[in-house]
Amino acid sequence: MDQMTVAYEFDEEYPADAEASVPEEHPLAMPVQSFGEWHGGEAADTASTPPSVVRARALVLTLTLALTVVATWEMISVISVSGATALQVVFAGVFAVTFLWIALPCASALLGFACMLRDRGAGDTVPQDGPLGRNVLVMPVYNEDPEAVCGTLERMGRELAEAGAGAQFDIFILSDTRDGEIAAREEESFERLRAALHGAVAVYYRRRADNWHRKAGNVADFVCRWGGRYDHMVVLDADSYMAAPTLVALARRMASDPAAGIVQTVPMLAGGTTLFARMQQFAGRYYGPVIAHGLAAWHGRDGNYWGHNAIIRVRAFAESAGLPELKGRRPFGGHVLSHDFVEAALMRRAGWAVIMLPSLGGSYEQCPPSLITLAQRDRRWAQGNLQHMKIVGARGLHWMSRLHLVVGIMSYLASPLWLAMLLIGLLLSIQARFATPDYFPDGLALFPHWPAFDYRQALILFVFTMGVLVLPKLLGAAVAIMDRGTRARCGGAAGILFGVVAETLLSALLAPVMMLLQTRWVAEVFLGRDSGWNAQQRGDTGASIVAVARAHWVETLCGAVMALVAWTISTGVFLWLLPISLGLVLAIVLSWATAHRAAGLAFRRIRLFLIPEEVR
Repeated sequence: MDQMTVAYEFDEEYPADAEASVPEEHPLAMPVQSFGEWHGGEAADTASTPPSVVRARALVLTLTLALTVVATWEMISVISVSGATALQVVFAGVFAVTFLWIALPCASALLGFACMLRDRGAGDTVPQDGPLGRNVLVMPVYNEDPEAVCGTLERMGRELAEAGAGAQFDIFILSDTRDGEIAAREEESFERLRAALHGAVAVYYRRRADNWHRKAGNVADFVCRWGGRYDHMVVLDADSYMAAPTLVALARRMASDPAAGIVQTVPMLAGGTTLFARMQQFAGRYYGPVIAHGLAAWHGRDGNYWGHNAIIRVRAFAESAGLPELKGRRPFGGHVLSHDFVEAALMRRAGWAVIMLPSLGGSYEQCPPSLITLAQRDRRWAQGNLQHMKIVGARGLHWMSRLHLVVGIMSYLASPLWLAMLLIGLLLSIQARFATPDYFPDGLALFPHWPAFDYRQALILFVFTMGVLVLPKLLGAAVAIMDRGTRARCGGAAGILFGVVAETLLSALLAPVMMLLQTRWVAEVFLGRDSGWNAQQRGDTGASIVAVARAHWVETLCGAVMALVAWTISTGVFLWLLPISLGLVLAIVLSWATAHRAAGLAFRRIRLFLIPEEVR
């Protein structure tokens, strides 16, 4: 991790016919940072953590550990009725690590629920007036639908102009598109956008000849060439939309806090039409806020960054967030893929605060329309998060930044750990069912030593685990039901609760499919296979049953084998694993049905999975 600290250098010359598309360059130095060395310190006003944040951290971490200890103790009680074996010890250890992963969001949700009850809709502290600074909406694109992107930017530009803030915001499209036909459409869409917003908001367009470092390099190129023109940049994704009041509030909040480096909202999923997308946006809309308020409470000014729908202090970003090349071959070496976590960690290391405003609202993004498209995107994210294993030990990082990186790593390692736990559990069940008893395990004994399970304790553990998994959903539903406006627009309390039940059942069936897919992604990364860089599919085009079968036949086969093995062992084991094996056996049907618009519209007609934005 001993990279040389140098400045980015961009030698690209833009042709004469492109000069009208970009403003005069105002360069800003962006030195490449080192993960192996750090000689700086923290800014004084971000080095001391407020007592309220310290208490929140102590509460969340204590509750997470307590839940994990209780669950692990119950698991030990289940499997060690007749004495612990080495395999049982391994099983309990894997279970503890896996349970820790689900206990943390539960603890955050409990804290967030308490914060929301305490604040009673008071919202985040945002100045109502004051300077905005010079801002730019940065839209990196890569083989995206240019008409859709420019249509959203036109809407945002018009809203900014109507809010009287058009002069304080520019729009800059940063293209990394490789497809010549899409690039031609981009230029045409840009010209229409610039004409539509003429006199309201300045619009610029730049297409790179070399898409070095992908999105992170695209933004770095912009900062090095034009960063000196702006105080703040709002980084967007191709499917992002942010309301003008939200953009203005973020700019004012940043301008009023000279130690803030990144201030972000919580983007809500919206605009989905397939059943898969509508299920995801329902979950994000109702469960997300309680967890987000909890995260904001215990992260404080040491938060994380999700790569878009956030405002960033440009000079702070340039001075502290230049990403080095990682040593070694891909996928662990090369440029940093999941750059957002790392940029937040580097900025926090330099003393800049990373803040989340969970109540601000007005920030949206789209959801992948199907399980297959989510899996395609997830493959790249898996590689990027696992790559952080080479970064988490970087010199000078705040311990909260290291925790964010570990959480990202575990979000993908949790799946192979879950699979390992299931396989070990099956081995223990086979041992209990078919093992020959040892009549004299420790010398003279009256009874043989049979491998056994305590099924009563197993039922208690199952109920406890389900409670930890479902509690954040119930807390989110409770907050929504207590809001009269939300309750009225979304089918009342019954509509919200039935939606929670339906989403929980569908998610439970799809979870084992994602487990196997993510386990495959993790295996491919460790085997040295690079994810590449493919454009994302955002439209609800559906998928043929043949294509879906080709994508999920492995999961279906695994589910059938698991069910057969469990049935061979005993009826109890078969029923215990039924939720997992059933989801895998139905993988093709579920993936195909949830990827179609008709199923999503059918749920909307019966007023399930409604969110306030689409009703309003």
